[in-house]
Amino acid sequence: MQQSLKAQLLKIAKNKQTKSDPSHDVQHVLRVFNLANAIGRAERADLDILVPAALFHDSVVYQKNSHQSKNESDESAAFAVRTLRRFKQYPKEKVEKVAACIRECSFSKGTAPSSLESKVLQDADRLEATGAISIMRTFSSGGQMGRPFYDPADPFCKKGTIAFRSDLDLFYRRLLVVEQRMHTPFAKKIARRRTLFLRQFLRELRLELKESKVIK
Repeated sequence: MQQSLKAQLLKIAKNKQTKSDPSHDVQHVLRVFNLANAIGRAERADLDILVPAALFHDSVVYQKNSHQSKNESDESAAFAVRTLRRFKQYPKEKVEKVAACIRECSFSKGTAPSSLESKVLQDADRLEATGAISIMRTFSSGGQMGRPFYDPADPFCKKGTIAFRSDLDLFYRRLLVVEQRMHTPFAKKIARRRTLFLRQFLRELRLELKESKVIK
């Protein structure tokens, strides 16, 4: 992709990105963008598709407990299409491929990727859902929704079905399973290290909750 076009798309992405949600702000977009570039180059993906898909994958963000959150990926894809069509130098035949990557990116929808570029974007975005950065993002989102850190009756989800009562529940529903959903060798290696760190965090948390008499 031409550097001038990339710079223009990056500027649009920065201006569009939410300023009210630290877990989905422009820094999140830049991290995903950089990861996607690294993975994409290793996998020889089409960066003309991957660059705008990464930049615009979270252009529309709602609070996660909003009924509108299910529409985020579709609305972000539509924004990407409108934006790319403004640039005559962007290949028209790739616009819909960008949109498909964005629509397929959602973790909660569990959509299978239809292209290499979609696999790379899923990997880059899901790496944000494991490791140290995922801890910060989880508790940031939880704070916005007024969600408790953990359920004192079952902090580590030992009683069967994992509910969604607390931030810690999300560790077991998402953060710890991300590694299993990676597509590329590059991302799998990073996810393995990040998952080990999550487990280390949970071990320390268990010790601290025992010291505080929350659990036995």
